[in-house]
Amino acid sequence: MPVGTQGTVKGLTSLDLVASGTRILLANTYHLMLRPGSGLVREMGGLHRFMGWSGPILTDSGGYQVLSLKERVKITELGVEFRSHLDGALEMLTPERSMEVQADLGSDIAVTLDHAVTLPLDLPAQREAGERTLRWTERSLRHARTLETPGRLKQLLFAIVQGGGDPGLRREMAERTRAFPCDGFAIGGLSVGETKAETWALARATAEALPADLPRYLMGMGTPLDLLDGIACGIDLFDCVLPTRNARNGMAFTSEGPINIRNAEHARSQRPLDPSCECEACATFTRAYLRHLHLAQEILAHRMLTLHNVTFYQTLMAAARRAIERGDLHAYAREFSERYRERGGTSPAPA
Repeated sequence: MPVGTQGTVKGLTSLDLVASGTRILLANTYHLMLRPGSGLVREMGGLHRFMGWSGPILTDSGGYQVLSLKERVKITELGVEFRSHLDGALEMLTPERSMEVQADLGSDIAVTLDHAVTLPLDLPAQREAGERTLRWTERSLRHARTLETPGRLKQLLFAIVQGGGDPGLRREMAERTRAFPCDGFAIGGLSVGETKAETWALARATAEALPADLPRYLMGMGTPLDLLDGIACGIDLFDCVLPTRNARNGMAFTSEGPINIRNAEHARSQRPLDPSCECEACATFTRAYLRHLHLAQEILAHRMLTLHNVTFYQTLMAAARRAIERGDLHAYAREFSERYRERGGTSPAPA
């Protein structure tokens, strides 16, 4: 899922997203709650109509964004009290309020409010956050079933599993979360300070304890190799800002690994970003031209690199789906990994 934090995947139109192969995108409860306000979005007919996107939308609960505010946050059993990063106004996000905002937005998938923590953290504090997440999950789901979206369409409800950095606690939290009546599960609180090896151990422990016949969504991951590793752990859905954020910084993902378009080696290159890609950027422009645009800070550079990166991620996931259907996912992942090189090394694949 490309990340459309404020109701837009930065630089791309809905037609661009369709051309990239995007089927579903993510929007952010916290940001849209503060600006323009979920009531206004409801008044405009819901987020689909507001942003001109007819495909599915998943909205996160706002828990992770509130966590990132750090000193602006006070967590109680009622919910999360925080100061807006926009104007300093005092706000309260409760499980009930989170679901109300998501109902106002009219997303197709709404996610329960969780208590996310950063690692390392002592085990009692990890358990406390996990237990609070369970209580907030129950409140979120109960209240969500009393709400209506602008179009009165049914919202699917995903429950977030927390549990910190302990595989046993993760497994326990997953087993207890699966008892809630919901349509899928999200795995939160990973890639927040632990090593990659620990990430995959935790992801696998959690996924194995969740129902195999319901979607499992790993929040906030990751690089192309991360996606393949996550699929091997049993994950179905991902979201990540890397394709869009890195594009704005001049990085393009290619079948041979990421490249930095700012580098001098591309100054006279007639090559496309990736000869195996069929996106508009690769079909139309050379690396030399895109480097010129980026160095000149032209908006077209951001748009083209973003379109390419999102297309690259969607192409990768489509190929993984075909490999699963053929029964040779591991062979496909191995072949892709042999060609692809990440800057700073590669992530360890799960056993």
